[in-house]
Amino acid sequence: MNLDARELAATFDLEKLTPDFYANPYPTYRALREIEPVKRLPNGSYFLTRYDDLVAAYKNTKVFSSDKKKEFSPKYGSSLLYEHHTTSLVFNDPPAHTRVRRLIMGALSPRAIAGMEPDLVRLVDRLLGAMAAKGKVDLIDDFAAAIPIEVIGNLLDVPQDEREPLRDWSLAILGALEPVIGPQAFARGNKAVKDFLAYLEGLVARRRAKPGNPDRDVLTRLIQGEDNGERLTEKELLHNCIFLLNAGHETTTNLIGNGLVALLNHAGEKRRLIENPDLIKTAIEEMLRFESSNQLGNRMTVEPFELGGIAMPPGTPVTLCIGAANRDPAQFSDPERFDIGRTPNRHLAFGTGAHQCAGMALARLEGAIAISRFLARFPDYALDGEPVRGGRVRFRGFLSVPCTVS
Repeated sequence: MNLDARELAATFDLEKLTPDFYANPYPTYRALREIEPVKRLPNGSYFLTRYDDLVAAYKNTKVFSSDKKKEFSPKYGSSLLYEHHTTSLVFNDPPAHTRVRRLIMGALSPRAIAGMEPDLVRLVDRLLGAMAAKGKVDLIDDFAAAIPIEVIGNLLDVPQDEREPLRDWSLAILGALEPVIGPQAFARGNKAVKDFLAYLEGLVARRRAKPGNPDRDVLTRLIQGEDNGERLTEKELLHNCIFLLNAGHETTTNLIGNGLVALLNHAGEKRRLIENPDLIKTAIEEMLRFESSNQLGNRMTVEPFELGGIAMPPGTPVTLCIGAANRDPAQFSDPERFDIGRTPNRHLAFGTGAHQCAGMALARLEGAIAISRFLARFPDYALDGEPVRGGRVRFRGFLSVPCTVS
């Protein structure tokens, strides 16, 4: 291990990240995994980078809590951001988590997702046609970001002419989840929650008056609840509609954008996928592993626990580094290599255990249809300028990828 790697591990602080880290965090993750896999940060939290340690934390919900009330209180105060992020499905423990997840999963059944495929194909083909007419495009604005907004908009049956603000609201709310945020990001996030809630109150009122088909319309299903009479409170309903959009938007945008850029950076694998389109399923899994859309998760210990010889008392914040675990050589052979045929590929891009992503089957379908049809239409797509990263550590993706297509 060279001195540079030792210095990377020794000086790592999640609250003081460098431009080099944002550009490429993986050398730092590797150094941490090899030298300080259970890294105590200056703020007293721990940062985990080994695959097996993340799996242990994900699956031990008795010790590692997802409830964020204690963690988010000093960060957000009594703001709408605090109300939102502590009501969302992903930041709660059972039984609240179990109840909300069961309602959402009922509308994301395999049958329901299979029924979305024809509309998804039509959407992707329409976007590809518009890109062909332009020639010079942005892979994010013109394609990757446009797909999940429409899909989630359809899931909640948001009228087409009311979808324009959804992406900006989502970016502002998720941006406030970064380890450190300034007053502007805090204000933007709170305004986005306020505006989104106001919009949803009207949408929910309309849907109560005129329900949709609960097998296809997630909002109607959440309003009506289970046959046994189980319902969400109004606050839970509104905030989990916001969560559904946010969870399904940013991560899927990043999957598609990161995947298409990874193929540009690995010409041999791009050619291999074009020549063997049946590899699309394993290719999507490798894109999720190699450049995980969501790089960080968080837990807090609620009981004493020892990991890697380090004792953690109750109330210890723990960051789970998905981006590092997905390149752990103890789990993946030659992990720095991008291999679209990699099997097995038990990556943690969707987490694991009780909190495994409820929408992962839908994300996989969106990624597979978007990327396979894009490659079939534009096999010679090329960069037309420098891609611009999103400048965030939790959600890794691009803000802009200028390209030419023909």
